[in-house]
Amino acid sequence: MAYNSLLFDKQGSITTITLNRPDVFNAFNDEQSFELQDALKAARKDEETRVVVLTGAGKAFCSGQDLKAIAGAEKRSFIDSLNKRYNPIIREMRNMPKPIICRLNGVAAGAGCSLALASDFIIASENASLIEVFINVGLVLDSGSSFFLPRLVGSARAFEMSTMGSKISAKQAFEWGMVNRCVPAEQLDEETRIVAEYYANAPTKAIGLMKKMLNKSFNSSLETMLETETFSQEIAGSSADNKEGVTAFNEKRKPNFTGK
Repeated sequence: MAYNSLLFDKQGSITTITLNRPDVFNAFNDEQSFELQDALKAARKDEETRVVVLTGAGKAFCSGQDLKAIAGAEKRSFIDSLNKRYNPIIREMRNMPKPIICRLNGVAAGAGCSLALASDFIIASENASLIEVFINVGLVLDSGSSFFLPRLVGSARAFEMSTMGSKISAKQAFEWGMVNRCVPAEQLDEETRIVAEYYANAPTKAIGLMKKMLNKSFNSSLETMLETETFSQEIAGSSADNKEGVTAFNEKRKPNFTGK
């Protein structure tokens, strides 16, 4: 698919979406935000895609909103910007029934930090960092950061990051549980490939159901989740992948999951 601000590459069951405005550290303008919405929808609808990799071109992952792109606007509606540009991206990511891997190649700031935290699995280069930069321009957290951040690092660290604009290195982010992997820059591609290939060959329907369950668990009681597990297990138990997994186990071989 052809985009002006993104690269969309599909290799087998792995679709890679690359924010492609490296001259401004992949900061968001209107075009890039709408194109990312479209690319995520395309990946969700594509039956062959079983895992999505999200990354940035050049040295940065995403530096958030492109402030120069909005400098000439007389009056900017933050409500419109969030409801039309950023919130649909986060909703699409969290509702996608496929895993999204963030290949965190560099700085993730502001909405870019939110974008990384909204992913399901983060593989960070040791050179990468995360920063909730909103406070530096007198703004508050948006694009889901107020939801994801305290759940990942706790309220005390979330408050400090938010109100002081503290830059968190990839190593510190790993120690705090914000990212899944922290690897040397030269190993980032290989580690991403390994994880992406795992999910490309995993039982996608079960993973999609678990993603939905984990999302729901944040605001649910034990009883609600027991009911959700029961309902979801019935669906998973009727899948072709469940049948293949059981057959492979009994035949003492590696299962060949198809994601169905």
